[in-house]
Amino acid sequence: MTDKKSPIPLKAIVLSAGQGRRLLPLTENTPKCLLPVFDKPVIAWQIDALLRAGIEDITVIVGFQMGKVEALLAERYADYPQVRTRFNPFFEVADNLASCWIARDEMTDDFLLLNGDTLFDADLLSRVLHAEMAPITLCVDFKQAFDEDDMKVQLDTEGWVRHVSKVLTAEQTDAESIGLIYFREQGVQLFRAAVERALRDPAKLKSWYLTIIDALAQQRLVNSCSVQGFNWCEIDFIDDLRRTETLFGVEDDALKKVNKVESALGDDILPSSI
Repeated sequence: MTDKKSPIPLKAIVLSAGQGRRLLPLTENTPKCLLPVFDKPVIAWQIDALLRAGIEDITVIVGFQMGKVEALLAERYADYPQVRTRFNPFFEVADNLASCWIARDEMTDDFLLLNGDTLFDADLLSRVLHAEMAPITLCVDFKQAFDEDDMKVQLDTEGWVRHVSKVLTAEQTDAESIGLIYFREQGVQLFRAAVERALRDPAKLKSWYLTIIDALAQQRLVNSCSVQGFNWCEIDFIDDLRRTETLFGVEDDALKKVNKVESALGDDILPSSI
């Protein structure tokens, strides 16, 4: 029987410190995580999905235009005091490994690590939280061909991650990382310790945290979780924003219809009747 672990209350760390220069001029004065998708900021899509999954302990690593992100979170999530921020002062000179270093004190229990530019179906999180037990679970998807910007993943015959890197060849590549990782039990401390060691070397400021995942994968510590069939989108370019219209437009329209019905009903009907 496959060893499964029931979801428990855990936390999420969202890496949203960057500006998103490849989205200029949209991000000239607005961080990528605040760009609107159907009138809702990217970070709000992520946090709403986490809250829906029962995850209320959420740390957002901020950097560029941090005040705007903090203002949004303070207004939108006033009823969720565990939704908070941490400032990464290295955001202009470092890559996301530095954001992980800023968040290392949060890595005490099982947690999810999210790239701040990945939109996904809320139901995708249920798949991840019920994934086969492993110290580290890397969420992956499959497609026919991969481009140079994809974070490519090589798997063994049992689905364990062998390598994760943008420079894998086509022959080495089996899947791509979607920017969502689940750390459990020993995986939490192993990753935290590796992050702390890495940033002792100033040259590692320009590194991705997935270089650490790649090293841990070679110790057979990283399993994969397929999210094939679920909608998700990494927003790096303006074309990616257009793609979200196709992937998430149906769900957004449905939510608008529900909200419209609830607004029309007002307080004259009990919530259980809706």
